[in-house]
Amino acid sequence: MIRERETTLYIGPQHPGITGNMMVKLKVKGDTIVKAQTEVGYLHRAFEKLQERRNWLNAFAILPRFCVPEPDPVEESYARAIETLEGREVPERAQYLRVLTLELARLGSYMLWFGGQAGSAGLYTSGQWSVGDRNYILDIFEALTGGRVYHMYIWPGGVRRDLPEGLGDKILRTMDYFEKRLKDFDNLFFENTIFQKRAKGVGIIDKEKAIEWGVVGSPLRGCGIKHDVRIDDPYEVYDKLDFIVPTEEGGDVWARALVRRIEMRQSISIIRQVIEKMPKGDFYNPVPNPHKWKLPVGDAYARTESVRGEVGFYISSDGSVHPRRTHFRGAAYVHAITLLEHVLIGENIADVSFIMNSLGTCPPEIER
Repeated sequence: MIRERETTLYIGPQHPGITGNMMVKLKVKGDTIVKAQTEVGYLHRAFEKLQERRNWLNAFAILPRFCVPEPDPVEESYARAIETLEGREVPERAQYLRVLTLELARLGSYMLWFGGQAGSAGLYTSGQWSVGDRNYILDIFEALTGGRVYHMYIWPGGVRRDLPEGLGDKILRTMDYFEKRLKDFDNLFFENTIFQKRAKGVGIIDKEKAIEWGVVGSPLRGCGIKHDVRIDDPYEVYDKLDFIVPTEEGGDVWARALVRRIEMRQSISIIRQVIEKMPKGDFYNPVPNPHKWKLPVGDAYARTESVRGEVGFYISSDGSVHPRRTHFRGAAYVHAITLLEHVLIGENIADVSFIMNSLGTCPPEIER
């Protein structure tokens, strides 16, 4: 009789299937996972303390590092927390521009998710297409903000610059392209037998546990639970826009993929509505000299729906020129530790990166 031996495997931090610089320590019997432990700390860290040593505006340079693929919801949460504490009004045009930025970031992040999810299933063509298509979104960001990845565009009081002339038309043309492109991804990816067999019944999240653990975003909606901050606690001009929050039953990789597929089309629709409805007017309500800018004593919290789910910023002010305390709530903290460590048990080692990509993780959010 051959007895199975328990073996320890280390996946990451340089493994191509790992989402960002992190590691998952596995104990396996045969090719079945019996225990999983997430290890972080291989990338950026200590953002919150770094912010507390800068003035309120200089801290913005740190914000994009919380999640490099999608930094804009972090900027939005921090800016809105400051505005809430100070009582600063944001011009309506700036609110539309913020929504435009957030939805472009969401669409670009979905393209990146395509690459990781498809690549971990061996469907490399789909990943190459999606990463290539993401560049069209980065082109828009470069024209709008001056940066392709780090934007620092959403500031307290509005946005850093107005929509350049002609960029609105370019955005609409790009959305037309993406809408047609979704049919290609359906044929290549979603209707692919390999992906469906790999995704259905894999990485199942129990609905009750999802609520208990604080799961958010597509993983939560893939359990049939309808939760989206844009609807449940509207901010900016989301309450003036028409869109739905999709849900799927099953809680597996397949359900999460279907949710994201519908959300991509919803983001395209939101972006079109923003371009069509955006009013004229100011894009910025100027703040005082940042080196002398003191916020009132108190605290505030603002939350935003990112592609990973709900993220939020808590700030506390003692009346000085820099934060007394900042605290970031990122979806990855739950998804990459509590959730991943439980969901991987009983799964095959070949599905580790496949499941991880379906959860949406950004390791710097954990080691913040």
